[in-house]
Amino acid sequence: MMKFGSSLLIPVAKRLEGKVAVITGGASGIGESSARLFVQHGAKVVIADIQDDLSYSLCESIGNKEAISYVHCDVSRDSDIQNVVETAVDKYGKLDIMFSNAGITGNTDPTILSTDQENMKKVFEVNVYGAFSCAKHAARVMIPAKKGSIIFTSSVASATYGDASHAYSASKHAVVGLAKNLCVELGKYGVRVNCISPFGTATPMMRKTMGMTEDREVEEFVCKIANLKEAVMEAEDTAQAALYLGSDESKYVSGINLVIDGGYSISNVALGEAMKKRFST
Repeated sequence: MMKFGSSLLIPVAKRLEGKVAVITGGASGIGESSARLFVQHGAKVVIADIQDDLSYSLCESIGNKEAISYVHCDVSRDSDIQNVVETAVDKYGKLDIMFSNAGITGNTDPTILSTDQENMKKVFEVNVYGAFSCAKHAARVMIPAKKGSIIFTSSVASATYGDASHAYSASKHAVVGLAKNLCVELGKYGVRVNCISPFGTATPMMRKTMGMTEDREVEEFVCKIANLKEAVMEAEDTAQAALYLGSDESKYVSGINLVIDGGYSISNVALGEAMKKRFST
């Protein structure tokens, strides 16, 4: 008879066993959570980032040198991404998952008159051209293999309007469009392409954008404006979505933009709030 107690007799299934993944922006925030989760589920992971110290510390904290490594990579440089993919293939023999996660916010002023062309270019270089290069170099490997999963981190800004700067919003909409176009092209090769669009998450980038120093401050702010209450959006939630989209569990899922926002993007509270104010005065 099977007994249950402090020691589990049934091992937790490793959903990425035998798979090789590249994660851009993998040193912190969503990328870090994803790297840890992917390794936990049996993947070999190559972190691509510009934050050298954080990346090496992450690799050391995970502790499995065979399962995780780091390559310095500025995603706005096509050659850097090519190098990361080639390094992954040289080291592990293949590439199963490309998680294009790196991104920047740029100038967060939402007004058109404060949006300069240089800021727009910089945001697109990282968020859009970087995603394009990730897909291109991953496809070089995945097409001959007749399999693979390309995942982009977009944003709830791809499904909402007026909450983010023009540069950031346009870039995240562009990433979703790119993913859908790639889904159509690469489907015949067995390569799946999807997006994840998370709600506000307490990451270093989010803290900096909001001028906050603690994750708790960000979470409290996000919870106040959230549609779904009694739950807190965390980097782990996006990592879990990436785990699903990278695994064989999603073998027939391609071309979606998985919005993880607790219904925020489909809610419009303006009328309700106006009515409350009207009848409370």
